[in-house]
Amino acid sequence: MSAHWTREELKAAVEAYIQMRSNQANGIHFVKKHIYSELANRFGRTEKSFEFRMQNISYVYSLMGREWIYGLKPAKNVGSKIAAEIERLIAEIERQNLSNVVEFETQVVSYKAEGSLSKPGGVKEPRKTHSQVTSSDRDPKVKAWILMEASGKCECCGSEAPFTTSDGEPFLEVHHLRHLADGGSDTITNAVALCPNCHREMHYGMNKSELKKSMYRKLSRLEQE
Repeated sequence: MSAHWTREELKAAVEAYIQMRSNQANGIHFVKKHIYSELANRFGRTEKSFEFRMQNISYVYSLMGREWIYGLKPAKNVGSKIAAEIERLIAEIERQNLSNVVEFETQVVSYKAEGSLSKPGGVKEPRKTHSQVTSSDRDPKVKAWILMEASGKCECCGSEAPFTTSDGEPFLEVHHLRHLADGGSDTITNAVALCPNCHREMHYGMNKSELKKSMYRKLSRLEQE
């Protein structure tokens, strides 16, 4: 059997995962091994290969900020293109809007795993795409570099990241001081790593303008745009 997974195989795995996830949410008993066996017989792969793929699907759900199936710990050994296809299939099967976050986030993880990263050029004028939501082109190297530079501490308040993610990373959010929607660049000179509280204050706080100015004073890499 080819190592390459066809869309039919991926879709069957995602459909099975979503059904198991629904059963779990509704307290309906199921046996994962039986499901792996049925898929293995259907497509000529091993049960273990489907179990690993299910863990990849758990990882995609974790990147989407959603619950995964108990006993299927997220496994991030999945390429960004396959992860993005899994995200598309989840949206298609669940009939939900596509968030388009997974490919970018898996690229960020990949760059961070390299251990060192030179200062990236970023995207000076991010191109915007329009669908049911508006998103901007971003450079995953920028987010990876910012998070590595922060070393697990909020660059605003200095606090440790509030928790560790399912793949063992300190959770911080990257914020653009001049918002991308306002013409800001996706560069290391316009981005900071924040704890969720500081991030929300940067967006909604009464003193957000002063807080923003303090970031420029504190971090020499930042440039006002």
